[in-house]
Amino acid sequence: MSYVLGVLVIVVVLLVSVALHELGHLIPAKLFGVRVSQYMIGFGPTLWSRTWRGTEYGIKAIPLGGYCRIVGMYPPGHAVGDPPASGWFGRISDEARRASEEEIGPEGDADAFYRLSSPKKLLVMTGGVLANLLLAVVLLGVAYVGIGVPGPSTTVTSVSQCVIPPSEDRTTCQSGDQAAPGAAAGLLPGDTIVSYNGQDITGWDQLAAAIRATGNEAVPVVVERDGQRVELTVTPVVADRYVYDATGAQVLDGAGKPVTEPVGFLGITPKSVTQRAAVSEVPGVVWQRTWATVKVVATLPVQAWDVLRDTVTGTPRGASSIVGPVGLGRFAGEIASAKGDGIDGLRVVGMLEMAAALNLSLFAFNLIPLPPMDGGHFAAGLWEGAKRQVARLRGRPRPRPLDTARLVPVAYGVFVLLAGMGLMLVWADLVNPVSLF
Repeated sequence: MSYVLGVLVIVVVLLVSVALHELGHLIPAKLFGVRVSQYMIGFGPTLWSRTWRGTEYGIKAIPLGGYCRIVGMYPPGHAVGDPPASGWFGRISDEARRASEEEIGPEGDADAFYRLSSPKKLLVMTGGVLANLLLAVVLLGVAYVGIGVPGPSTTVTSVSQCVIPPSEDRTTCQSGDQAAPGAAAGLLPGDTIVSYNGQDITGWDQLAAAIRATGNEAVPVVVERDGQRVELTVTPVVADRYVYDATGAQVLDGAGKPVTEPVGFLGITPKSVTQRAAVSEVPGVVWQRTWATVKVVATLPVQAWDVLRDTVTGTPRGASSIVGPVGLGRFAGEIASAKGDGIDGLRVVGMLEMAAALNLSLFAFNLIPLPPMDGGHFAAGLWEGAKRQVARLRGRPRPRPLDTARLVPVAYGVFVLLAGMGLMLVWADLVNPVSLF
């Protein structure tokens, strides 16, 4: 039951995210006097709709997206000089131009989108992605500030008895293994490290960095044990440990093998506790997540090829693999049905983080400067604005509106590619799924 509930929750999140995205287009368009004929959530047959102030609001049967139909997205023929419809691409563009002209209607084009100034067009086009970004900020703020996420503390939960090389896949000590310095110094599970090498310790990252930097050095350590402060002396050994990047991912070499480096090693494991972030930390978290999402979107063709190759060859997909709607639903179900002590808060945080990731994906994906994404219309608006500014500076007449209908064949091609990739991801998520746990 929890699994099904998690899937339903992510479906609702998707619908809300799409609704807010389209609302981000609708509100500025109406504020600028542009007519919006439809605001629909979903695709396919209409399940419900109502018309209010000239806009039909409705819900459709397939909850995998939505759209906001803004009148006059393509300038009519007379506004762009009635270009000849030559060739297949020309005919497709001409049909889109005529359809837009018919939608404008005989009452005139005073409320058509193409008549807006370039700055207003850009505001309408960016309204959707900004709505998704704002929602992601709120969701991550609730998760990190309101609830908190698990993180390592300065309290020791376990102490290793020996130093096991990272290349050996074992967890038990063997004869001949070097003794771990933490145990040799008398550190015990439950100790809270308050000072290391004369420096007050406030967090695990600070402590880990200090340990790694003091290999083979005898340093004083102060721990709090049963309400009392105990002074110890430890001598970290220099041992090969795996290297991790700023995101916590393991660094690999050119051959795909984990990279190691010699660093100071104490042999202690921190206790994981729920930690609430300060409000001032939220922008950094949002930036880190956004940049990581942008990098994935920028390499989308490579990511899709990796998924196809792994699925065809039967190779298990990695945890960082891109997923489609089926994979997203699987993630939500796994998070909602996770078991364990104190897992309730983690489930909520996990769902909030997934919802934020979905909105950041919508944000980054729609920034691709190709139609039919918002980024394609944004790029067209920038180009048109640049032409107008150049004409103004040169004292020339205001140029005609950019004939964006010429981009319709490109939009069709991009749509076909994205639809194909979406179907491939659905297939891959069914036959070669990615699991969180």
